[in-house]
Amino acid sequence: MSDIRESVADKRRQFRELHRSGCFVIPNPWDAGSARYLQSLGFKALATTSSGFAWSHAMPDYGISREAALAHFAALAESTDLPVNADFQNGFAHDPRGVAENIGLALATGVAGISIEDSTGDPAKPLYDADLAAARIRAARDAIDRGGADVLLIGRAECFLVGRPDIEETLARLKAYAHAGADCLYAPGIRQSEHVARVVEALAPKPVNLLVGFPSPLTVAQIAALGVRRISVGGALARSAWGGFMRAAKLLADEGSFDGFRDAASGEALDSLMRANPDAGAAGG
Repeated sequence: MSDIRESVADKRRQFRELHRSGCFVIPNPWDAGSARYLQSLGFKALATTSSGFAWSHAMPDYGISREAALAHFAALAESTDLPVNADFQNGFAHDPRGVAENIGLALATGVAGISIEDSTGDPAKPLYDADLAAARIRAARDAIDRGGADVLLIGRAECFLVGRPDIEETLARLKAYAHAGADCLYAPGIRQSEHVARVVEALAPKPVNLLVGFPSPLTVAQIAALGVRRISVGGALARSAWGGFMRAAKLLADEGSFDGFRDAASGEALDSLMRANPDAGAAGG
């Protein structure tokens, strides 16, 4: 048991250190195999994708249960030697007490970071009131501190994703989440360089995550120059995999053609990858 705790603690220390300076890409696998491949490419940390995981279980984004999410976090944390950031959506609870209870469960999965967003899931009222949203972050912070875990808390402002693309509201919410105890701030959906720079400046010295889940004219180097600390891709890698699968399957169904397999990875290469470190992360959760 002590080895397991030490391994989890090491990942959490490494993850916190990554956020102290520079810029890193934190790609989003959707299962253990994709996590293993991303580790092989030299990435320094990984983040779950709620959408990618949901699609792999024939569910829409936000369609998975809390129990399924927790099991997924544990499986990914065990599958890799890298720190894993958990996309915990809205914490699977509306009230701060429920968020705190669920954070306690997430800590036990071995993840190194937990993201909590301020979206309600209700199209009629897509965001929690600002005060309640901040209280939810504060409750998550308290739960992490009580648990004695060196886990990063990421506060997300979903304004741009729920039809309220107001940079002033986004900044106000992010500042409130930083004050409530979030270690890293995240406003998925912002795209303009000016908005990114404003968010970084307003929240300094706390690190900022930028989502690049769409074609972007910016490179990693250009994003780093804006002061962004970490770059995630959300469900983009999962969507890319689905795109290849769907094109190949449609060619087979519509034309009887196998041309869609032309760019497929070889079974030998995949077997070799999975054999390379079969016990990766086995003591990590």
